[in-house]
Amino acid sequence: MKLDALTASNGEWLKGTGPEADIVMSSRVRLARNLAQYPFVGRASDHERSEIEQFLRGRLTRVPTGATLDYLDLGALEELDRQFLVERQLISREHAEATGARGVAIDTQEQVSLMVNEEDHLRIQCLHSGFDLEAVWKQVRSVDDEIETVVPYAFHDRWGYLTACPTNVGTGIRVSVMLHLPALVITRQIDKVFRSLHKISLAVRGLYGEGSQAFGDFYQISNQTTLGRSEEELISQVADVVPVLIDYERRAREFLVQETEQNVHDQVSRAYGILRTAQTISVEETMQLLSRVRMGVLLGLLADVDVADINLLLVRTQPAHLQKLRGAELDTKDRNIERARFLRKYFESGGTEAN
Repeated sequence: MKLDALTASNGEWLKGTGPEADIVMSSRVRLARNLAQYPFVGRASDHERSEIEQFLRGRLTRVPTGATLDYLDLGALEELDRQFLVERQLISREHAEATGARGVAIDTQEQVSLMVNEEDHLRIQCLHSGFDLEAVWKQVRSVDDEIETVVPYAFHDRWGYLTACPTNVGTGIRVSVMLHLPALVITRQIDKVFRSLHKISLAVRGLYGEGSQAFGDFYQISNQTTLGRSEEELISQVADVVPVLIDYERRAREFLVQETEQNVHDQVSRAYGILRTAQTISVEETMQLLSRVRMGVLLGLLADVDVADINLLLVRTQPAHLQKLRGAELDTKDRNIERARFLRKYFESGGTEAN
């Protein structure tokens, strides 16, 4: 797989075509699995990690899904390329920053990602656009079943799948949805919502998962523990609360339009204007402004912008994407200048490439 081809493509989850995609950016299910005959990654020697990587890489090619995937050796990639994969949600930040033998297998639609030697020996991830947990679970379960026919998983009759982190023991499943909640932020209801989620053992994280900040009003909601509950129960726990969050956000958007339409329209127009004319702009400010514009498009306040374009820009203005599109490594100051140039060209061209 050539990363340059990914740079110019749109991942499936970025297209904004899934159910409730105006608010739910993506649905993801991830399974943590380990090999029975090796210590966990954190306790494995360099030689053992190499053996694990070679073993899994060879076995993954034996299953039907494996034949549709391209494998990348993360140890052989430059830091910029690894960060690029993080920005596309294909590997974790921890996987990118680790050392030693490790890799990832990715399908062309960027729905399936198999991370080798992350925190666990194998992490199976499926990612879809919109609120589509049932379909994601069906796909990830199928991939897991295929792999289990050729890979001996570490499994205990009482405790279930054994994982490096105790919070994943049992099913090894992490269910998450990424939501765009700008109206709840503007109306200052977001903290109350998050407190309610914590009470029912759901975690709230930023755009890139654990340890990441929430830029641009994008949040990941996921289960915190897995032991003692079935996969279906954990999926239902997340799936049941998402419609409530969608309803809260839609009501907040309606309130903004009905009660403060002029102010909201002004915020959206100013954000759009800055994105189209700025000479230098940080990634944090870009995310915040794109968030406002995305909300404005969905509220009908901007007629000449497509939400798919905004989804695309949310990723392509990230540091690694920006540098790969430019074809050069840039320091922070130059990235801010290049980001502004890219945005100006993108909007001037009506959404065509701005290289």
